[in-house]
Amino acid sequence: MTQTTPLSGPDPQRPFAISGLRQVLRDAWAMTYPFWFSEDRWAARGLLLAVIALNLGIVYINVLLNKWNNTFYDALQDKDYTVFLHLVIRFSWLAGLFIIFAVYQFYLNQMLQIRWRRWLTDHYLREWLTEGAYYRMQLVAGAADNPDQRVAEDVPQFIASTLNLGIGGMRAVVTLISFVAILWGLSGTLTIPGSSMRLPGYLVWAALLYALAGTLLTDWIGRPLVRLNFDQQRYEADFRFNLVRFRENAEGVALYHGETDEFRSFRERFGSIVRNWWSIMRQQKRLTWLTAGYGQAAVIFPLIVVAPRYFRDQILLGGLMQTAAAFGQVQDSLSFIVSSYTDIAAWRAVVERLAGFRSALELAHIQAATKAGIHHADGTGGSVIVNDLELDLPGGQPLIAGVNLSLRRGESALLSGPSGVGKSTLLRAIAGIWPFGRGEIRVPSNTRVLFLPQKPYLPIGTLREAVSYPMRTGGVDETTLREVLNAVGLAELAVRLDETCHWALQLSPGEQQRIAFARALVQEPDWLFLDEATSAVDETTEARLYRLVHDRLPRTTLFSVGHRTTLRPFHHRQLFVQPDRDGPASIVEVPASGHHDSLGLNS
Repeated sequence: MTQTTPLSGPDPQRPFAISGLRQVLRDAWAMTYPFWFSEDRWAARGLLLAVIALNLGIVYINVLLNKWNNTFYDALQDKDYTVFLHLVIRFSWLAGLFIIFAVYQFYLNQMLQIRWRRWLTDHYLREWLTEGAYYRMQLVAGAADNPDQRVAEDVPQFIASTLNLGIGGMRAVVTLISFVAILWGLSGTLTIPGSSMRLPGYLVWAALLYALAGTLLTDWIGRPLVRLNFDQQRYEADFRFNLVRFRENAEGVALYHGETDEFRSFRERFGSIVRNWWSIMRQQKRLTWLTAGYGQAAVIFPLIVVAPRYFRDQILLGGLMQTAAAFGQVQDSLSFIVSSYTDIAAWRAVVERLAGFRSALELAHIQAATKAGIHHADGTGGSVIVNDLELDLPGGQPLIAGVNLSLRRGESALLSGPSGVGKSTLLRAIAGIWPFGRGEIRVPSNTRVLFLPQKPYLPIGTLREAVSYPMRTGGVDETTLREVLNAVGLAELAVRLDETCHWALQLSPGEQQRIAFARALVQEPDWLFLDEATSAVDETTEARLYRLVHDRLPRTTLFSVGHRTTLRPFHHRQLFVQPDRDGPASIVEVPASGHHDSLGLNS
């Protein structure tokens, strides 16, 4: 994959500048065309053609109604009751067809939207979850904020706005073409007062100038709405995210009595929403002054322009009404940008947000493909091998250097050292999710690897799903699940396997860590990496859990990160991260004699 879109996107302050418009259209097309060539393409294209055909049908009915206006008002002027009744019946048929077309074009449009949303949401979720892109994105400064909101809210907004604006624009063009010919024929020729100059089709030129003036004024007044809409979505997402984060950490806030601080934080974030909303209100008020005035003037403007021909008896009342209606259709078509400016501004903000999300995903996948200098390969000989590994912080500062490590099958090693020197980062690099550094890591292919972090992830669902994660629940029988829960000291939970709950909030940190050990016993990995996986349990429970691993998984290679000296008896080798004031830390092995030796673990 290649990175095609800068994270900052085009300049949102110039929505109709040529360069900015081209960039927005390129971004929108890049997010649009894959769906129309996907496995769902035939159904999508069929629905789109049906919607377009129905819209064209509506335009044709409007053309027929325009001709109907001429005959109907002439009948009123002539007081011809027979023709009047005939035209009322004709109008009923036209109105009925119009209603049918309008209903089904709306219904099929919505059907197309949900199919497109289903496909695009699935596409983005796959891209976000593949190769740890979701994790890498949060490590990069300037990456797309609130990716959950972009998938859940921006995708449906983008699809709905793209279809509505695209089909609306197409309908405006077809309407313009249809009614320009009618209006040109009805306009006649205008002689410029005081001269011999004659202007054919003068009503067409009047409509064009009227719409052009409205479009330029609308763009000038409404230009800031793009950035304001972009910021509003970001502020709303930040506020919602902090509310969810507060709920998930309710116990910690309660223990700290941090309600006042949380309330202040909520008010600050909501204050950003309110301030930006006021800016949107002020800008939309200015824009509404123009568009409302523009729309009201459009009611009388065609009558004023056409009236001189009527009062000179060059056209009848029916011709006046038909001409005014045709002028209104042409003016409406030319004024599509004016009437849709707020929607266009919101659409561009959504395109920019999704383009930024797409660029961040592409960058994350590029990093995954190159590992940013860390080469991951399939190992041979049944060992995990780390060669000349150097790890950096996201900002580029060196963290650990010169790591050469070999872990053989059935071996166990304990890595300890001061906090913050990079012990957990080494595990992330072995797992392939840390992109900052250089060196080579080889892990045997076709082997099962399991990482147990300090804070286990428990999905919202049944306890059966939490214990089996990430395996499919049907792959583990109930007897095994009950037995491993009893083995790790959670016998009281064995009867709750089918209970659905937010287990991360229901269980204590120690219980959650025991759930993680139960997963290891169920999955029986070849390589088990534990990152302070027993920090929340007492030493007796810790010893019980490690004995379970040694007894039940004798061929599993065990690599632990921890601070407790009580972990040493359960590991054959002792490794230590030695910090250095003047440079990156290094890893040394502590031999049985107790003194540190420079690392030569491959020997």
